[in-house]
Amino acid sequence: MAEIIWQGLASFRLRGKDATIVTDPFDKGWGLEVPHPRADIVTISRSNPRFNAVSVLKGDPRVLNAPGEYEVKGIFITGVGTFADAKKGAERGKNTIFVYELDDLVIAHLGSLGHVLSAEQAEVLSNVSVLLVPVGDPEGLSPERAAEVIAQVEPPIVVPMMYKTGPETLPLDPLERFAKEMGLKDWQPLEKLVLKSTDLPETTQVVVLQPKS
Repeated sequence: MAEIIWQGLASFRLRGKDATIVTDPFDKGWGLEVPHPRADIVTISRSNPRFNAVSVLKGDPRVLNAPGEYEVKGIFITGVGTFADAKKGAERGKNTIFVYELDDLVIAHLGSLGHVLSAEQAEVLSNVSVLLVPVGDPEGLSPERAAEVIAQVEPPIVVPMMYKTGPETLPLDPLERFAKEMGLKDWQPLEKLVLKSTDLPETTQVVVLQPKS
């Protein structure tokens, strides 16, 4: 069983029975309260202050910030090299998608992905249970492209991230445009998502989380 908490922007706390992972920690200056969770592992999708503030975390985490295959505390993690724009990194540089085999689930964090997936990239994500998707960054995936990536992966659960919730100083889009693209209506944000593989739906469902920094 895994617990997923959204901390705002692209930062999540993923907790399994053996370890806690934090993705893309951010520091002050973005309009959000800075979370200070304890982590065993931290993954950095992009070299940018919005995503790489490792110093805010408690503990002495193992930092992963590049493509490759890793095993940390019994958790298998794959980093997939991608780009943060649709021009092979010419505008915003490189991005790393991280795929975590956490307990009986496979969770993928797309980071600042800025393009649809290649066939090879999609194949790496073919068994993903939960897909964490940026949906509101005007310089990254548009809601339409985000929906296209979701269709490539066909995950049981989609959790949107990187959209405007209110206090952010960044020029992010609200969730409504992505929700319309996905046919999502009258959603009720959850404080956290706790699930195991037997809880997964047969068709893709969008789960909206309340940021908890």
